[in-house]
Amino acid sequence: MAKTCVVERELKRERLVKKYAAKRAQYKAVILSPKASQEEKWAAIAALQALPKNSTPCRLRNRCQLTGRGHGVYRKFGLGRSKLRDHAMFGDIPGLVKASW
Repeated sequence: MAKTCVVERELKRERLVKKYAAKRAQYKAVILSPKASQEEKWAAIAALQALPKNSTPCRLRNRCQLTGRGHGVYRKFGLGRSKLRDHAMFGDIPGLVKASW
């Protein structure tokens, strides 16, 4: 089980990403626009850099919904490998069975 502070930090990052997503998209549109002047582009770059570091989506980490584990997480289920195996064995996940051949 991951420390509570690590999980809370990740939740805080998720909130910041949602909060600044519109501003970030607006600034990026200005930067990529061929019609914008150089001054507008530089102002948009400066404004984008002034946003909090944790508001960028690349700083998010996929974590297990149950344990907070950061490695070995399956995106499709949102669970770590060990918890996915436990729930699959109990039959909690429809259509998922252990392979045998």
